[in-house]
Amino acid sequence: MDLAWYFYPLFFLAGALAGFINTLAGNGSVFTLSLLLFTGMPAGLANGTNRLGALVQCIVSIFTFRNTDKFKPLLKSSLGLMVPAIIGAVLGATSALQISDEILTKVIGYLMIVMLSIVLLKPKRWLIETASREDNKSLLNYIIFFGIGWYAGFIQMGMGVLFLAALVLVSKYSLIDANFIKIIISFTLFIPALLIYMYNDQVDWKPAIALSIGQGLGAWIATKFALENKNATLWVRRILILMISLAIVKLFNLYTYFI
Repeated sequence: MDLAWYFYPLFFLAGALAGFINTLAGNGSVFTLSLLLFTGMPAGLANGTNRLGALVQCIVSIFTFRNTDKFKPLLKSSLGLMVPAIIGAVLGATSALQISDEILTKVIGYLMIVMLSIVLLKPKRWLIETASREDNKSLLNYIIFFGIGWYAGFIQMGMGVLFLAALVLVSKYSLIDANFIKIIISFTLFIPALLIYMYNDQVDWKPAIALSIGQGLGAWIATKFALENKNATLWVRRILILMISLAIVKLFNLYTYFI
């Protein structure tokens, strides 16, 4: 698509905001996808174009995080969950045109409402320290991460929130540790999904590159913040509440009541 020049600074800014939010919580794609669709880009092309920046933000965050003491233990923890998530992502990306967007939107919308209720009514569940465990490779974890991987391959928006919910509420990681595991797994998911969209000519490279530059910067700032700020867990929870609320407004078109 040939877009006006002024969209590219907007892509960079939206990317930076998305990279920051996706790294700390999730659902930052609400900004990038919305902007891509606003330009008149078809939904399928926008969905594919959005994948490059998501991959770049993961790469930047991992490189920023790799020299810390937590990196190797959390990398090891994430390995067992990667396989079902990758399988799910491949199936999700290949089935993206076969399932009604309307049905999927409603399901995710109701899921977001449930998650918002949990975050608000059970705040201590989100502020735990990582639980000691000998084995986290349960069948339930495999099923959950396969499902989230499928959703990530299908549409991506909101996948970070789902990963955090699974890692904190089911796997019992702290919110900060869960964030880094989420980033590592997301990196492995985005590669096959992006390749599938590329193969089907569903990536518009100029907007994708502009978004990627912004998302890389946002991810770097967010990772430094998470590593150096003592109150990072509390701020991540606050951002999570905000992003889930925005997702609910968007998914159910609640903003139309104020226009």
